Amino acid sequence: MNITELEPQQLWANFASLNAVPRPSKKEEKVIAFMVDFGKQLGLETLQDETGNVIIKKPASAGMENRKTVVLQSHLDMVHQKNNDTVFDFSTEGIKMLVDGEWVRAEGTTLGADNGIGVASIMAILQSKDIAHPAIEALFTIDEETGMTGAKGLKGGVLSGDYLLNLDTEEDDEIDIGCAGGVDVSAFREYDIVPTPANSAAYILTIKGLHGGHSGTDIHKGYANANKLMNRLLLTCTCQFGLRIAQIEGGGLRNAIPRESVAIVTVSKNDAAAFEKEIVQLTREIQHEYVVTEPTLSVVLEPTALPESVMEEEEQVDVLKALYAAFNGVYKMSQTIDGLVETSNNVARVQLKDGEINVYCLTRSASETSKFDLAETLRAAFELAGFEVDYTGSYPGWEPKVDAEILKIVKTQYETLFGDTPKVVACHAGLECGILGTHYPAMEMVSFGPTIKGAHSPAERVNIASVQKFWKFLLAILKNIPVK
Repeated sequence: MNITELEPQQLWANFASLNAVPRPSKKEEKVIAFMVDFGKQLGLETLQDETGNVIIKKPASAGMENRKTVVLQSHLDMVHQKNNDTVFDFSTEGIKMLVDGEWVRAEGTTLGADNGIGVASIMAILQSKDIAHPAIEALFTIDEETGMTGAKGLKGGVLSGDYLLNLDTEEDDEIDIGCAGGVDVSAFREYDIVPTPANSAAYILTIKGLHGGHSGTDIHKGYANANKLMNRLLLTCTCQFGLRIAQIEGGGLRNAIPRESVAIVTVSKNDAAAFEKEIVQLTREIQHEYVVTEPTLSVVLEPTALPESVMEEEEQVDVLKALYAAFNGVYKMSQTIDGLVETSNNVARVQLKDGEINVYCLTRSASETSKFDLAETLRAAFELAGFEVDYTGSYPGWEPKVDAEILKIVKTQYETLFGDTPKVVACHAGLECGILGTHYPAMEMVSFGPTIKGAHSPAERVNIASVQKFWKFLLAILKNIPVK
């Protein structure tokens, strides 16, 4: 079945059109132009602010003119991740989508349902001639996935809405009223390069087949981190066999749990057989530890050409120990919301090559003080090994307001439509509501969306029936916005 044949057809058609446009974070020029053209083609008031956010305003439908104004908000950018064996150019190609049973997914890449379904639903409302709605201010932000610079750059006074509906969460029975903030923790250092020792054998060591996923919403699920596993293998074999490192390339974006890591290493030819045997044994141990959460985890060791140089031995040990000490995963659980992760870190990317090593982390927390406490834990580990550490891209969390009028409206519509009580939650992901709330402190906000699994990984997929449920829910909310 073609994507555009799914219901609601206008939403899916917009999603297909959106996914035909390359839209990586920080390179949104094409999708910004696409959205500006979309608004102007509809004859609606359309503007692009100096940051790159697009705002499209639509008057209320007939009979709804006296209702409060609603801001519908989603982000234009998407996480670009692909499997190593997938040939795909995110800068020039549109996402290749397919219907897979009850789900829509992509062929070997992220799908972009995060947050493309939200964008497409807003587009459908802007196009509509028969949907009842109050005055709409559609806010399409940029760069949500790698810094939230769009939300940060939005100026106060551009919007006049009373309520904001953020369409960027991933369980269709949840209403989000709070989220974590975050800060990028980056560690850098140079190291000495020395000639590869004589009588060495070289290998490519690859960790792959991991689940990956969203470094906020999936951080508590026990998924392995490819960078931490690779470091474990490297330090163990450094101590046992004098392994030397020529290169490491592990992970990708900060908000994606790393699925793969590749290293080029050498050992003495005299130790090669024992080294190969030890890698097999370590792999079995790790596979046993992750037998439930990482059933396809694999470690591959292949001979390769001997590199000309490797990392100086003492510096290598210092760096590996620092990476071993760098905290990864859930640091603290919430003391007020049962089952909610409060603070976590993702050791997202490790690059070691040509005398330079870069380590990129994303630290999240609902508590600003706890966020920087964990960041300082990371700083301490890295500075002890001679790294320089920077904090960048800090953004605030979103404080829950359980008595907000918009929450009561949304809960009532959910209960009326579906005969059930929604889960009112806070999430460990970073939503733009916290930042937008600093620009518009009087604006009440909630977040909801369809069920999306595997966000930020090539396993990303969106449930078709859930999109239909989400669409029905969204239209009911708009129809029942109260008078001014």
